[in-house]
Amino acid sequence: MPEKFGIGIVGAGMAAKPHMKSFQDLADEVEIRGVYSRRPETRATFCSEWGVPEAPSVDAMLADPALDGLLMMTPPNAREEIAAKAAAAGKHILMEKPVERTTDAAKRIVDRCDEAGVTLGVVFQHRFRAGSLALQRLIKDGKLGRLASAYLVVPWWRPQSYYDEPGRGTYARDGGGVLISQAIHSMDLLLSLAGPVASVQAMAGKSGLQTFEAEDFVGGGMRFANGANGALIATVTRYPGEAEFIALNFENASTKITGGTLEVDWRDGRSETFGETTSTGGGADPMDFPHDWHKAMITDFLNAARLGRQPQSNGHTALEVHKLIDALIMSSNEGRRIDLEQPL
Repeated sequence: MPEKFGIGIVGAGMAAKPHMKSFQDLADEVEIRGVYSRRPETRATFCSEWGVPEAPSVDAMLADPALDGLLMMTPPNAREEIAAKAAAAGKHILMEKPVERTTDAAKRIVDRCDEAGVTLGVVFQHRFRAGSLALQRLIKDGKLGRLASAYLVVPWWRPQSYYDEPGRGTYARDGGGVLISQAIHSMDLLLSLAGPVASVQAMAGKSGLQTFEAEDFVGGGMRFANGANGALIATVTRYPGEAEFIALNFENASTKITGGTLEVDWRDGRSETFGETTSTGGGADPMDFPHDWHKAMITDFLNAARLGRQPQSNGHTALEVHKLIDALIMSSNEGRRIDLEQPL
């Protein structure tokens, strides 16, 4: 692989801004080879604004010998065919969450990338916040002791204008509602910190505050594979929106991540704070957050592609979030506890 990583971009919607700012910071390491959007006017405006070249098609980008990988920011229902082409061409893939609308489709993408030997990264930037990284270190060092309980709260807001975009909040385009489109970020972080979930019992529904097809509220209990008890509440009905938080209560301390800030209350009376307070995109503007987390995540992906390893947030870790979402929705639909198959 040459000194600069040649990347092509597919999709030019609102999710692009933190990526483009990150690429500007990483200009010595990354070269944008082209941008494709199915709407020519959108593509032209985007490329003019950011000063990057247009691409006439995905196939044209994949035929470029200087292209090392794709950043995919399409809606979930447009992922599988593009990912299959990129994997067949030997190009690495970094894609926005979720991997696809369904777990079966997501697994097909992950399997294709494995078979082709290309790196697949999934954009779960919450893992790269300062508070998240600090808690990862404390858990790895064993200083916190055994995990006793954990809970996640995502009290976000989305106005009707957000759902007025055709297809948003539908199963056909997005695969679901608040879980797969909003809470999925925090659910990925929770699993990376607390480990896999063994069983769930949940209720999901629609409030009617906004008009869209899928669920806008989910509440559920969880039993982790390590024996810890847990719970989850996720909604987009909390006006004007608040920062999501994860509370993990250990043998030696209780911890809480709110946005990018970690608070640790030790049993010996000490208190510590890591990270800093930032916006998290929980209100009417989904992109109201800094791009530093994206930059760190992209850097990890580039290093993984160069070294032939899995990035921290990869297709396999993303599948575990997909399975948890499936279990929560199934539990609500069937009114019973659902046991999850444990990862190998």
